Amino acid sequence: MAFEPGKIPEGAKPFPKGKSGNPNGRPKKLPEIDKLLADVLGEEKDGVTAADAILRKLRAMAASGNIRAAEILLDRAYGKAKQSVDLNEKSEITVKHKWGS
Repeated sequence: MAFEPGKIPEGAKPFPKGKSGNPNGRPKKLPEIDKLLADVLGEEKDGVTAADAILRKLRAMAASGNIRAAEILLDRAYGKAKQSVDLNEKSEITVKHKWGS
């Protein structure tokens, strides 16, 4: 089917005008997940919370050369680095999509 400028191909819009493709909206998260995480990460063993133990382990791994651990720590502390995209450069882009798995 060839695309004609100014015309919408048949079947290109699967939902009628004014109808949402997701009428129920985003699924609600588990109501107890925040409390569960707070309880688990706040648990203490030998006077050290789980969250503190995880952070210390990540720091030790980063210090020993684990790049992924360093990346996690830096991303959490300072945010992810911004990436710039030059839209003025003329280049060809190929997009491949595989349906199903």
